[in-house]
Amino acid sequence: MARRRNPGGRPRGRRRQRPSDSEQRGPATVAVEEAPAGPVELPATLTVGELAEILKKSNVDTIKALMRNGVMATVNESIEFDIAARVAALFEIPVLKPRDREESAAAQRVGVDDDATEENTEPRAPIITVLGHVDHGKTTLLDAIRGASVVDTEAGGITQSIGAYQVDRDGQRITFIDTPGHEAFTAMRASGAQVTDIAVLVVAADDGVMPQTQEAIDHAQAAGVPMVVAINKMDSPGADPDRVKGELAEHEVIVEDYGGEVVAVPVSALKGDGISDLLESLLLVAEVQELKANPDRSGIGVVIEAHTDRVRGSIATVLIRSGKVKVGDNVVAGTQRGRVRSMLDGFGKDVKEAGPSTPVQIMGLSGLPAVGDQFDVVDDEKAARTLVETRERLDARRAEHSATTMADVMRRVHGGEAKELNVIIKAGTQGSVDAVRRAVEQLSTEEVQVKVIHASAGQIGEADVLLATASDGLIVGFETTIESTAQSQASMKGVVIKNYDIIYNLVDDVRAAVEGLIEPEERRVVIGHANVLEVFPRGRREKIAGVRVTDGAMRRSGRIRVLRRGEEIFDGAIASMRHLQETVREIANNFEGGIILDGFHDYEVDDVLECYEITTS
Repeated sequence: MARRRNPGGRPRGRRRQRPSDSEQRGPATVAVEEAPAGPVELPATLTVGELAEILKKSNVDTIKALMRNGVMATVNESIEFDIAARVAALFEIPVLKPRDREESAAAQRVGVDDDATEENTEPRAPIITVLGHVDHGKTTLLDAIRGASVVDTEAGGITQSIGAYQVDRDGQRITFIDTPGHEAFTAMRASGAQVTDIAVLVVAADDGVMPQTQEAIDHAQAAGVPMVVAINKMDSPGADPDRVKGELAEHEVIVEDYGGEVVAVPVSALKGDGISDLLESLLLVAEVQELKANPDRSGIGVVIEAHTDRVRGSIATVLIRSGKVKVGDNVVAGTQRGRVRSMLDGFGKDVKEAGPSTPVQIMGLSGLPAVGDQFDVVDDEKAARTLVETRERLDARRAEHSATTMADVMRRVHGGEAKELNVIIKAGTQGSVDAVRRAVEQLSTEEVQVKVIHASAGQIGEADVLLATASDGLIVGFETTIESTAQSQASMKGVVIKNYDIIYNLVDDVRAAVEGLIEPEERRVVIGHANVLEVFPRGRREKIAGVRVTDGAMRRSGRIRVLRRGEEIFDGAIASMRHLQETVREIANNFEGGIILDGFHDYEVDDVLECYEITTS
């Protein structure tokens, strides 16, 4: 007999069944499809709903999986890659670790176009930074360059008010960055900013190399960019360019007249003499570098200045390195994001678009970025938010893992065949500087070169910390003090500062750092073999190798090579080792036990497990 139904059509007295996950409806619910056949790629951060869509699971199932991992999150909340990967593992869906764009862009690659090819690039203007002693005529030289070869005002090329000049030389443009000095230059380098193509070192012909000149040389050499020397004040009665060239040679700046590769141009910034020759030399050096950029990609660049205006809000001066930036673009500068509300050139004139090697003022950011921060044009607001979150996470990770001890410095190894330990020396007197420098340089070995990149008398200051950050160096002080601001900056940047009163202790610590850079010789020591007698299943995927030790011993601390008919098919760590029902650290000769390897479960009877340890000497 048919069951009576109520007017709603549901069987009377029977509880309504809860709809299945796939039947639920809601704005964020996705249709459940067959699980992905292969590995899926997960971004660095994503919402729970986006994860459900990628895994082709319902929102409810995905949230349940999160709860099993101890994470309470709603559909629209964001989770990180590690958590998302654990959820995928519960569904037995393999994942690929994302190639996070910011991981490469933030690590000393600021403003660099990794996607540039011969086909999609065009020549761009060189970007020049002018360095030198405070009274050797740097500002006068920049004024002379601007006055001698001004880009037509209709083009908006002169950008003095935004910290950069752009001049024209026979139809070829040159961009000059007007920084306060070498410290600001190194601040950009310390943050990883690839800003400068060529450094111009200004030295007064009547004064020669001064302490700040030496600092500028050290900073330019640490940056690894070509250098052009402008020997200024040639109109002065005491001008002696030969003496200047000789003093430069003492600081490893060998000009062409002395058989080196550094171009030196005599100029008089006050009279305008030699300016044309200087610009021509800069273009020749730039031509050798073959500077190019892709003008059609989304814009990337570097923040060279930032300030707040009471009327216009946050304003960032950005040097575009590649691509284009247009009004209305979604952008990210460091950890600040926004939409380009307007762009101005140096005359306060609106510009709608800016290309490679062009400096512009940008309005519309949520806050002030830092000098040297990466600037990116992104697709939309969501991409901007994701990029900012990634950078904040990476900044926190760097701060957590920054080097703060001599032991960390020991592990810093530079590329190339020879290893280098970069050292910055500060001492109470100039005589002490020379003594410490000689003692430190004698610690070089065949394997490790101790390179003193800067040595001077005085307190350890912020400029020293910036140079150490840019060059991955160690600061050692002798009978001197450390500025409080430098100490806090060093802690933030992970720079090691060691201050000494006894020179022998200084030498011993630097020697220890040198020895720490020499890689110990690794040897593989075989400690035993075992035969696989039987294979037992454990769970859905894991398997246990039932073995008998035939010689030596199997040690939990060792590693295992799996040999099948004499050929190695796996090399890895031991996940678990048991004898009977007990977990053990070792299985001795002629004893039997069970071994689980980390990442390998395809054992076969008669496989040979070779246990070994790695020793160093």
